[in-house]
Amino acid sequence: MAFILILIALPIVILAIELIGFITQGKRIVHIVLIRIVEVASLIILPYIYAADNTTNDCCGDSTAFSPQHQLTILTLVTLCLIGYFYSSYRKNIASPVVEVFVNCLLVLAIVLNVFIAIQTKDALYAVCGNLPIIILGVLMLVKNQQLFYAYAQKESFAPKNKFEEIALKILNLKPIQKFPLVFILCLPILVILSAILLLVGQKPDSIVRAFTDTYKHGFSQWDYKCDNVECGGHYLCSVAANGHDKIVKPQRLGVRNGNNIICNRQLLVSNAFEELMEEKFPFLHKSIRQQYNKVGNFIHRYYGIFNNKFVSDIIYFLMKPLEWFFIFTLYCFDRNPENRIAKQYLSNDDRIQIAQLSIKK
Repeated sequence: MAFILILIALPIVILAIELIGFITQGKRIVHIVLIRIVEVASLIILPYIYAADNTTNDCCGDSTAFSPQHQLTILTLVTLCLIGYFYSSYRKNIASPVVEVFVNCLLVLAIVLNVFIAIQTKDALYAVCGNLPIIILGVLMLVKNQQLFYAYAQKESFAPKNKFEEIALKILNLKPIQKFPLVFILCLPILVILSAILLLVGQKPDSIVRAFTDTYKHGFSQWDYKCDNVECGGHYLCSVAANGHDKIVKPQRLGVRNGNNIICNRQLLVSNAFEELMEEKFPFLHKSIRQQYNKVGNFIHRYYGIFNNKFVSDIIYFLMKPLEWFFIFTLYCFDRNPENRIAKQYLSNDDRIQIAQLSIKK
């Protein structure tokens, strides 16, 4: 674990040395090979690992930082910023004034976007080891572009071909304290144009904002109210089925799950006993089954208004019957005391301890 933390923190350490060296000596001091490694780790690998583990937008569990319906806008913006950065990093010659301003706008957008992402995720470790290195890389690249333009401008003279190039050239010749606030303002029309283009593929005009706000439990989330009174972990098929009409689903007793009381019938107790057996005897198989079952639970949670109906619960109860019979068959094949295991499901921890103590005494 310590080795992994050191590996994750290594980019920020290298970039801190680079930044200090640049401030004190006016030049970059870390070897270019190390910088390339840091670029790949910070700009591609770490963001991909984080994004791959956060794809579900739900109250229960680790919800994604960006709304799935609007992630295309964020992905497009991130891709443009990466193109702007790597173009600046590998190019040798200066481009036209308009292109130079556009590239600088992308670098400023990358810096601002990572500030917002750090606030959104509320993850201090990722902010320091993920967002901060990207921000430092963006700042250093802006300085590099500034130096490259000044060096070229001293040797060559630009002859603007049109009004746009003339305006862009004036911006590039400004002092940094005047130039970068103006570049920041120019980011707005770029975002407007990007949003207009993405309208053609189903994104909304405000998708950049809604990607942050249409989420749960994050910095800019506006959907937290939808999680009020939601019982996480309770919206699964057998749980829904147990809430049907008493004459059909035959409830037996109350049980305890996540500190809340739930209705237990034979089908629910058998299903949970089967899962417990699978977790003990076949942990790898259980993990795969559980992942798929959680997807079913997430689907039910999203449409719980439909599933929270006794007639729907009755139908699910009958549909689950073949699985219930299979679960019972498996329990009787692999467990010496299957009924004891079934009876213990959804009991409180205190009750389970008392039962275990009584069994030892006997």
